[in-house]
Amino acid sequence: MQTPFKTTSSNESGALPPMGRRKFLARAGIGAGALAAGALLQGRADAQESTAGELPGLESGATKSGGCFWPGGIRLVISISMQFEAGGQPPKGTDSPFPRVDLPASVPFDLAANTWFAYGYREGIPRMLDLWDRHGVKVTSHMIGEAARRHPELAKEIVKRGHEAAAHGPRWSSQYAMSRRAERTFLVEATTMVEEVTGQQPVGYNCNWLRRGPNTLSLLQELGFVYHIDDLSRDEPFIEQVNGKDFAVVPYTLRNNDILLIEGRNYSPGKFLDQIKLEFDQLYEEAANRRRMMSVSAHDRISGSPQMARVWEEFLRHAKSRPDVAFLRKDEIARYALASPLTVRETETI
Repeated sequence: MQTPFKTTSSNESGALPPMGRRKFLARAGIGAGALAAGALLQGRADAQESTAGELPGLESGATKSGGCFWPGGIRLVISISMQFEAGGQPPKGTDSPFPRVDLPASVPFDLAANTWFAYGYREGIPRMLDLWDRHGVKVTSHMIGEAARRHPELAKEIVKRGHEAAAHGPRWSSQYAMSRRAERTFLVEATTMVEEVTGQQPVGYNCNWLRRGPNTLSLLQELGFVYHIDDLSRDEPFIEQVNGKDFAVVPYTLRNNDILLIEGRNYSPGKFLDQIKLEFDQLYEEAANRRRMMSVSAHDRISGSPQMARVWEEFLRHAKSRPDVAFLRKDEIARYALASPLTVRETETI
């Protein structure tokens, strides 16, 4: 049995023809484009409902010797994060490729750094959305609330094209240093801002640089989140106990992360491609005997550049050349994991 998300060859995309970037920016959410996106989402929702209904039977019949660790005959799942942060950064003092300088109070904005971030919403995300469309790939977009609010047409388009809107804080703040009450307000604000713009309530969360505090998981569970990604400890989703209940972890990545490798370690696009292809090949091999998931991270102003779009194009072709590879949104992965008796249950909650 095949799910609507599984790729079986490099020629199967199932995507609608992508909207041109300039055309999208001029008329996002208007007319025929919006109708087509709505039809796509409805079809995906129907498919998800069908798959979810079949999940317990598929998983309960799986055995480790048979190697059926994902529903529908999927061998390896690839989880792509598309960080929508541009426009939500502090006016000055944030990370950027430029040397750090102490701007005086008379200079309220780091204009050079802000142009770098602006590339993310002006060019980067529109380019990546067309890339995902060409390959029939769905991703999870972690949205900073201020970024979504300042660029609502872009946040809405992400969801219209079938991608998940997840929460990433209302703005860049040291969440780990907040009191429980302050952090709860912070999380509610993050959720509300994304939901008001996109119409989709976030069920997944990502802290700024994964730096959560001692109350974060408890608050996420209380507020109705299904999963978080601020964990690097496994190559598969797992379950931990939070407030005495199951809570899913869909692990994130630093070793397949463009902001760490391209910006932080000055990898060339070619070197980044080599690294993620090697990771894919190893996990695909391991997936014959255990549940495996590959996580890859794409930031709006980095992976949305022309040269990195070429890297992603080549990687997607490479991954789709192997049978039974699926690109799943993190909310899908989390719900599969929570429903499966084969999911690892950690006794330790970090």
